[in-house]
Amino acid sequence: MTEMPMRAPWGDVAPKLTEITDAVLFGDVWRRPGLSPRDRSLVTVACLIALYRTNELPFHLARALENGVTREEIVETITHLAFYAGWPTAGTAVAIARTIFADADPATN
Repeated sequence: MTEMPMRAPWGDVAPKLTEITDAVLFGDVWRRPGLSPRDRSLVTVACLIALYRTNELPFHLARALENGVTREEIVETITHLAFYAGWPTAGTAVAIARTIFADADPATN
């Protein structure tokens, strides 16, 4: 997995939280050998969709694409979760995914 630069949007307010996020979450947890970055991305995206975490979802959808999760797999995940997390949750995830997919492919804009 490539080096992740500091991603925390709250770094100016909570520098220690940013440091812990970078060191522990992205520096340790995401690099553990038990799951590939691709699988970790898919699990993370599914959790964020199910928990309706719309602030974090765009970053992790883009990261999932970078980690090899396909658009089709993301859409299939959203479709599957509609039955477990609810239609409104899935509808919101589709809208966010549409934006991320467009941003990932500027030729379609």
